[in-house]
Amino acid sequence: MKKLVVTMLIATMAIASAGCSKAPEEPKTETTETTAKKEKQETDVTLEFLYNLNGEAISNEVQAVCEQFTEETGIGVEAIMPGSNFSDIMKTRMASNQLPDVWTTHGWAVARYAEYLEPLNDFGFAEHISSSIEEQITDKDGNLYTLPIDMDLTGIIYNVNVLEEAGVNVDDLKTWDDFNEACKKVKSIGKTPIQMGGKDSYTFGNLMDFIAPTFITNEDEANQEALLDGSFDWSKWNVVVDQVASWNAEGYFNKDAVTADFMTGVKALAAEEAAFMFHSASGISEIYVQNPDTEMGFMPLPAREDGLKTSLMTGEHFAIGMSKTTEHPEEAKKFMEFMAREDICAKLATKCGMPSGLDNVESDTGRLEPFYEKYTKNAEILNIPYFDRKYLPSGMWNDLCVTGGTILSGQDNATEEAVTQMKNSYEEKKAQE
Repeated sequence: MKKLVVTMLIATMAIASAGCSKAPEEPKTETTETTAKKEKQETDVTLEFLYNLNGEAISNEVQAVCEQFTEETGIGVEAIMPGSNFSDIMKTRMASNQLPDVWTTHGWAVARYAEYLEPLNDFGFAEHISSSIEEQITDKDGNLYTLPIDMDLTGIIYNVNVLEEAGVNVDDLKTWDDFNEACKKVKSIGKTPIQMGGKDSYTFGNLMDFIAPTFITNEDEANQEALLDGSFDWSKWNVVVDQVASWNAEGYFNKDAVTADFMTGVKALAAEEAAFMFHSASGISEIYVQNPDTEMGFMPLPAREDGLKTSLMTGEHFAIGMSKTTEHPEEAKKFMEFMAREDICAKLATKCGMPSGLDNVESDTGRLEPFYEKYTKNAEILNIPYFDRKYLPSGMWNDLCVTGGTILSGQDNATEEAVTQMKNSYEEKKAQE
């Protein structure tokens, strides 16, 4: 029998990015590879599945599900998780037209990947797409491009016990000034207020992407329209970079913010050494793996000033698309149907700690359920799209990662250069649309 090779590649394929002359150098990481022998692969077909879910527990579940698919169908799956280079790898593979058979669309099913993806309207799961996410993964012609295993709901995750020790009540954190005072209290008890994992550069991108809408676009239609039509005044970006620089100057980030990775941050929150992390609620699942006895929660993003609403970002999280040029369309279809199966979809959404993206699937969000109940039906909280997906031209995620890292690394004139890089990249990419 043919062996099933399940490969996990962590942070491979170093890809140079334009406009990154001031970016902090990423530490080198070793590639790890695991091989599992499977005696039930009965075909010569092995599908390539590229996915971007970070965290050991979630990735292990993905690998296990892929092995189960092989056991049931005889079709091999090479499941690859490239870490923080995922977006760059996909851009390179799109340019060379060497795409995986299936891959996670990470918020870009329509805007970036639609021309490369097979529409999924004829699949049985298409009639079960949750109304909360349907618009974001369907184009103007009604074509569905990705299978949403779960739905993202993102704000700030936090350790309940650390905040209680510091005397912080998250329900009082309505503005960034309130949040800053909370960070001050956390620091005063010897804990890290904001945990970062800059070795995985997407954590810098998260930081910038999360706070940007609260300062720039929330309840500000003029800025929304200006970003979309190309007339945005980039001097307004100063408020975003200044906030990050202020946190850095106050010592609110962990000292190894540039060199620590995501899992280091997970362990810090699990050990109750840090309070906040800018990450989706799925990160909490990883923290409970490390320490099931701690207590975690998530909160909305604060507003820029009193009288404005707090917000949560929604969109694709674990969502899978199928290449329209795959050499194995029938096998890829079987894989998509398998991943949408109620028992499999529920297992994966539960592991991510997110609500399912299919209305016929129940996800067990466990200890996070009270937070979903508290926030998802609260009219006083804005539900907003990810800033870069809605308001920035395709390709600018890397600029958010680079400029965030530049500020935290303490480079001279970092904030000025961060604004300049964002402005120049925006104007260049907007002109290419």
